[in-house]
Amino acid sequence: MALPADHKAHIIDGKLIAQTIRSEIASEVRVLVEKYGKAPGLAVVIVGTRKDSQSYVGMKRKACAEVGIKSIDIDLPEEVPEAELIAKVHELNADPSVHGILVQLPLPKHINEEKVLTEISLEKDVDGFHPLNIGKLAMKGRDPLFLPCTPKGCIELLKRTGITIKGKRAVVVGRSNIVGLPVSLLLLKEDATVTVVHSRTPDPQSIICEADIVIAAAGQAMMIKGSWIKPGAAVIDVGTNAVDDSTRKSGYRLVGDVDFNEACKVAGCVTPVPGGVGPMTVAMLLKNTLDGAKRVIGH
Repeated sequence: MALPADHKAHIIDGKLIAQTIRSEIASEVRVLVEKYGKAPGLAVVIVGTRKDSQSYVGMKRKACAEVGIKSIDIDLPEEVPEAELIAKVHELNADPSVHGILVQLPLPKHINEEKVLTEISLEKDVDGFHPLNIGKLAMKGRDPLFLPCTPKGCIELLKRTGITIKGKRAVVVGRSNIVGLPVSLLLLKEDATVTVVHSRTPDPQSIICEADIVIAAAGQAMMIKGSWIKPGAAVIDVGTNAVDDSTRKSGYRLVGDVDFNEACKVAGCVTPVPGGVGPMTVAMLLKNTLDGAKRVIGH
């Protein structure tokens, strides 16, 4: 289908949608507090002083406060022994006032990430990365206790924008454990026909241009051009890449994996970076924490 020359894609406002979800969560939290005198608790564990991790964690703590979720902050030094971190996780597993445990990734080199994540109680795995949660996500007719936050946010954006997933062709660009893989499994659960494109895929453009839904999570700045996008497609851009920009005070600006300006001329709808998927990831973390609390409080 040919688009008019002045076509402009609908820009999906992730900030606004996330705000709506946050107010839904806040009113549910109020009900729990009024009825049972207990608020959901989220423990955020951060190891070391990585700038990006610090800023993510700050965002999560602020979001908790806004909806009435109690944030339990655990700051550990960069050189903390793996055994000590695992002991801390066990302590949080046993604490009844904690309903969700989040260990901020990446962890320092000397710590085995898989080992630590497997120690988080399944009932408190609000990141959805426990192998059992991912395993259930991969199986038909099984439901994980928690879905990973970013993939869940992507699906929620599509649904709340009124996009049909069932029967549609979806292409996921990237196959990471955090986004690409779980979002492809989620799309499959929603009855899409799913293709995963990755760094070893020859001629990715030929596959992407057939997609009704594109989820870009490759970590390659502006890799997906306007000419790669099927006219009218829904484009969810998970990428956050810093590119040099001397006009900015910081010296850089954030761009996605999609060339946003080009995509706007072709796509039916597209998420901006920043202000698209990012706010949704935090909103889904709050939702998972609330769901974890609801399974325990009052039962």
